[in-house]
Amino acid sequence: MAQPATRNLGRLSEIAQVAVRHGFGYWFDTHRLTDLFPRRGPRIEDDGQPSQRGAHLREMLDELGPTFVKFGQLLSTRPDVLPPDIIAELRGLQDDVRPFPLADVEKVVEEELGLTVRQLFTEFEERPVAAASIGQVHRATLPNGRRVAVKVQRPGAPRQIEADLALLYQAARIAKERVRALDFIDATRLVDEFARSIRQELDYRLEARNADVFHRNFAGHPHVRVPRVFWSYTRSRVLTLEWLDGIQVADIHPDEWPIEERRDLAYLMAETWMTMIFRHGFFHGDPHPANILVLGRGDQIGLVDFGAVGKLTDDDLTKLTRMFIDAAAENVDALPKRLADLGVRYPKEREEEFLAELREIYYRYYGASLAEIDPLQVIREAFQLIYSMNLQLPTRFMLLDRSIATLGSVGVDLYPDFNVFEVARPYARSLLIERFGPRRMASRARKETLRLGQMALELPYQVHETLEQVRDGQIEVGFVHKGLDDLLNRMDVVFNRLVIAMIVAGGLIGSSLIGIFAKAGPHVLGINIISVLGFAFSGLLGMWLLWGVVRSGRL
Repeated sequence: MAQPATRNLGRLSEIAQVAVRHGFGYWFDTHRLTDLFPRRGPRIEDDGQPSQRGAHLREMLDELGPTFVKFGQLLSTRPDVLPPDIIAELRGLQDDVRPFPLADVEKVVEEELGLTVRQLFTEFEERPVAAASIGQVHRATLPNGRRVAVKVQRPGAPRQIEADLALLYQAARIAKERVRALDFIDATRLVDEFARSIRQELDYRLEARNADVFHRNFAGHPHVRVPRVFWSYTRSRVLTLEWLDGIQVADIHPDEWPIEERRDLAYLMAETWMTMIFRHGFFHGDPHPANILVLGRGDQIGLVDFGAVGKLTDDDLTKLTRMFIDAAAENVDALPKRLADLGVRYPKEREEEFLAELREIYYRYYGASLAEIDPLQVIREAFQLIYSMNLQLPTRFMLLDRSIATLGSVGVDLYPDFNVFEVARPYARSLLIERFGPRRMASRARKETLRLGQMALELPYQVHETLEQVRDGQIEVGFVHKGLDDLLNRMDVVFNRLVIAMIVAGGLIGSSLIGIFAKAGPHVLGINIISVLGFAFSGLLGMWLLWGVVRSGRL
């Protein structure tokens, strides 16, 4: 039973040594974590300066393998966790991963598809066109002459990822117990978020289904292309998509592209993601420059890499549209209500403070161009507001936040003078007409009427079921009455006094009867001794009761 723990400890020690080799020994010393690794050989120390620590962290994660590369990609979208200099370096993990050998590629393809690469494809380029943390992409040609992109998963990736996830959970526990500087982070929840994401990306069939949805949503669109999926060449570890011939947005050089074309491209990208979010409710969650291709001279783009996608319900879309319209119309006072509708929770007594903070952030950036705005600074301010107000964000919007933040940073690099509100206002008007027009409202009214009708039909059955539960004693009713405790205490005092009064009365009556009828036994002044004792005891109780009533002030 101790063997897995021993292996985990050994791997943690290996990770610690890699961290030290890349200059993070000072961090282990500072937080007294040097017991995680043996002191072996010289250590390259880093002073933790912004000029070095981000690059060293990126190199370290790259060396540790695909799981840590993906974790670094997640961290690159979390300005609430890391400072901007490190986030800027971690973005290099998006397309800076070492490829694995062709022999491993051929082995995975044969295991998944049952045929060799030479039997499946007339051409298969040995050098990958892109290498990612979980897999890499090769250009190939099908027997019918179609050019395709074949994405192949790294050998042993699922097994390695599960092992590394166990290590990340162990590291999260260590951070919680021993690193006080990280108390502001819920490390376990961060690993949970990452684990859900990376496990979904391990099954390429899920990515293929996502690509199919995007392909249908943009079918016939004049400016957006999504590659079709070749299902007969697709399995859980191999994905074959139509080849899109274009250049990555990351490879666009300002000197080679006129500013007008870059401006049109920025507008097209923004409108594409607005269409995904507000019209389709199904959006690409990772719009970094390597996943957007320019097909031509800026009038058409292609989308690739569909492992991370976000889904929004029709109710979410309606609420997001209302918030979007209010933001574009400068109706800041309505934003707290719109955020609350989306599930953002904050203390009610701090609503005015929340509105004031929102108004300050909004007007600080309203009308400014992206060239004048540091997106990381905006996100940092937003997260600072979230933490200072103890806001609770619904988890379903985390990928949406990441997508919008990434798209914003791409816009800065592509066309610095792009103004978000130039696109937002006309788009808001069209959304208002589309989602709140008479036809859409009538359709929504019909749906609500059907729902209310179904509830009315179910009501008698629910009442019957409730009454049966009451009859069988399955329902317990509890209530809290304000002031009931005081009433019960007073009633308790009244009953106690009543009991004492009855005892006094009974003692006096009994003693009188004994004094009249008892002839035998000892007497005092002609009265039976028992009668005398009874009168004395009853008198004392009566005096004590009278004193208590007088002291309470209520005669």
